[in-house]
Amino acid sequence: MAEESSEEKTEKPTPKKREDIRKKGEVAKSRELSSVFVLFSGLLVLGLFGSFMFSKTQEVMQTILSNPTINDQTVYGVMKFSKHFILSFIVIIGPLLFAVFIGAVLSNIMQVGFMLSGELIKPKLSKLNPLKGLKRLVSMQSLMELVKSILKLILVGATAYLTIKHEMDNVSMLGELELGSIFYYIFATFYKIFIRCSIAMAVLAGIDYGFQRWEFEKRIRMTKQEIKDEFKKTEGDPLIKSRIKSIQMEMARKRMMQAVPQADVVVTNPTHIAVALKYDSIKMNAPKVVAKGAGEIAERIKSLAAKHNVPVIENKELARNLYKLVEIGREIPANLYQAVAGVLAYIYKLKGNYNR
Repeated sequence: MAEESSEEKTEKPTPKKREDIRKKGEVAKSRELSSVFVLFSGLLVLGLFGSFMFSKTQEVMQTILSNPTINDQTVYGVMKFSKHFILSFIVIIGPLLFAVFIGAVLSNIMQVGFMLSGELIKPKLSKLNPLKGLKRLVSMQSLMELVKSILKLILVGATAYLTIKHEMDNVSMLGELELGSIFYYIFATFYKIFIRCSIAMAVLAGIDYGFQRWEFEKRIRMTKQEIKDEFKKTEGDPLIKSRIKSIQMEMARKRMMQAVPQADVVVTNPTHIAVALKYDSIKMNAPKVVAKGAGEIAERIKSLAAKHNVPVIENKELARNLYKLVEIGREIPANLYQAVAGVLAYIYKLKGNYNR
């Protein structure tokens, strides 16, 4: 067992291993890619509906500030006043929330497909093992997370700094603008920062997704022994299957041999092939092959036929055709009717049984 556990995992995972891993909720997925999708979804909605959201927010704030007191100070009056403004803000931020939700769902479906699994949220005592916790802290995954965090700080910080530095010339002109224009300029600047940061994050997310797939494929590799064990579980032990098949063939051969004494004729090659035929004009549409074999089995068929007075006829071409074309228990094909009829007629003539 120690040798098997130390065996290097060099083989690609089987489809069954992939399916079992997926059922446990373990898939190759980048959280950074999901974050970028959510961010882009939000920015898209802000770009399309930003003016609507800003104007509606102004209207709500003007209403609140112009009516600072509540005329009906009962519980019902306060609830009615609050409900009106809560619904107004829901209408304002609704498109943004919907877009973020769709972005989060689509990002996961695009990475792993549609999947529902509760395995990862089940409590496991193994997660409390301090040694495994230390291994996770010093793993390649943890190192990659650290590198990603540092790169995100650098990318976001550098993008924000360069964008604001480029806008510094316009800051001195804000004093000459109206309050609404100042807010619009600030919003546009922040929007520009987020767009540029999102593009930079998209590049980082693409790299992270590639790493996650590579790391996942490496983690689920199998040893040669694991593949053998899985094959035994799914397909059965090859030795046992071979033994069962051998027993089944022997039983089928015995049944076949039991049919030879009831045959009307045995057609031979003459030494290599033997085919036993039977014909019952009442029950059958055409003569049927009840036994066939080559080599040693052919000798046993001929021996049984001689023992039970079943005629043995030598016809090389017919024997070969019957052996190749007709399975045991099947009626002969139409193209062999004439040849078989000639053989049966000869046998009936010998028996003096033309009226059969």
